[in-house]
Amino acid sequence: MGIYLNPGNEQFAVSVNSELYVDKTELIKYTNSRIGKDRPLICSSRPRRFGKTMAVTMLAAYYSKGCHSEKLFAEFKISQNEFFKKHLNKYNVLLLDIQWMYGNALEEMKRNPYIKVVSYIQEQVIGELKKEYSECVQDTDISLPSVLANINAMTKEQFIIIIDEWDCLFREDKNNEKLQKEYINLLRGLFKGAPSGAFLKLAYITGILPIKKYGTQSALNNFREHTMISPRQMAEYVGFTEIEVKHLCKEHGMSFKEMQRWYDGYFFETIGHVYSPNSVVEAIDSREFGNYWSRTETYESLMTYITMDFDGLRQLIVDMLGGLRCRVDVESFQNDITSFNSADDVITLLIHMGYLAYDNSAKEVFIPNEEVRSVFLRAIKNDGWDEVIKAVNASEELLKATLSMDERAVEQMIQEVHMQNTSSLVYNNEISLSSVIMLAYYSACKDYVLIREMPAGNGFSDMVFLPKRTSSKPALVLELKWDKTAEGAISQIKNKKYVSALKEYKGNILLVGINYEKKSKKHQCRIEKHEM
Repeated sequence: MGIYLNPGNEQFAVSVNSELYVDKTELIKYTNSRIGKDRPLICSSRPRRFGKTMAVTMLAAYYSKGCHSEKLFAEFKISQNEFFKKHLNKYNVLLLDIQWMYGNALEEMKRNPYIKVVSYIQEQVIGELKKEYSECVQDTDISLPSVLANINAMTKEQFIIIIDEWDCLFREDKNNEKLQKEYINLLRGLFKGAPSGAFLKLAYITGILPIKKYGTQSALNNFREHTMISPRQMAEYVGFTEIEVKHLCKEHGMSFKEMQRWYDGYFFETIGHVYSPNSVVEAIDSREFGNYWSRTETYESLMTYITMDFDGLRQLIVDMLGGLRCRVDVESFQNDITSFNSADDVITLLIHMGYLAYDNSAKEVFIPNEEVRSVFLRAIKNDGWDEVIKAVNASEELLKATLSMDERAVEQMIQEVHMQNTSSLVYNNEISLSSVIMLAYYSACKDYVLIREMPAGNGFSDMVFLPKRTSSKPALVLELKWDKTAEGAISQIKNKKYVSALKEYKGNILLVGINYEKKSKKHQCRIEKHEM
């Protein structure tokens, strides 16, 4: 049993002994299904705080010859699987935490500047292999793929290679192309074709980024990739499911409705709602709902990316802060943090980092929940977004005025938001008007789901604010007019029967008409209760 070769199960044992452990052991069913098959290579990329390291230590505890884990898994779901014992602690495992090894290499470089990171990683692992396979490893060996190939040739033994934070070098040393190419060449030697096919039983690598693309081809295009955009068979193991969160809330006496408001929002078609494991655990452990996201290292990156001056990026962020979903092309992203060519590339990176959620069927992106929304606000607060922050701060009062049907107050508040945002949100038509309205009603996102251009009756309603499951507030149907009248907006809602789209909604409904007069640069508002 070593640090890298055939590690023990102590780390996983600490996790399962926690009172907040959630059983994700059936992930092993999927990894077992790839053993002995073509392309037994799995890459699972997901944000920090989404259980990557937990999965890695679990797989090492299950497969490693360096421990006995039958009792450790006995109470969990995987123990009921017919192939549970077939693969249990049967394999040579190499477990590499690239971030930890990179940190150690940097420390060594302080003492010896001639040390190279990729060479250091290989030397550390080869050193352990030499102790176990002294007859197969020579003192002059410096290539890890070659060493593994020699061991396999002489002993016929194979290896399961598990890598945590596989993309660390691309994130931590993002401008060092020489280092990155050396690292990619190491990964190619381990995973891409002969002779790796002989010594490799299974590979599981995990990080934040999908595998980097070079031109039109991936450097390691034989991996089966599972991402926040397309989790595929890994969807159930990316985060906590809604059923799991409900159980935790009941077990620990926490409000499930508040848990939803703060941490719900990610959604995969095959399993439904997904929650960030770390946020849920932190909230239960501290008995307090709040923002646990900014304590991660990727928070600083968010401030860098959202201030990039790509055409339309700023407006997309403002729209999503207001609750809108935005179309995005995720295909051009090169899976690194330097090759940005468009706003879509930055948005796609933020999906992989967990700052945005992605609806694969609609190809739309949005801010998932209150926790992440608060992180965005903090990131822009001191970075030249003053007009946006003022509008956000005033939005709570605007919503209160709307719900109390104070038409004059609503007119005045929207007018102020317009004046504050003339530099970045100049009115040209109803589309730009709707952008300002969305920003003005920012705080409504806490209690409402916004549906823009909702098919309703004999047309499309401009905006519908549908109360979340956690809210008791009335629904709002907003119609916007440009150089017409607020009364005309209310009449259109009625005449075109927009409210019919809410026939399954059983609560109260307010009709809100807002008009902007271009000549006077004034807003008018009319609000009526809808009689069911």
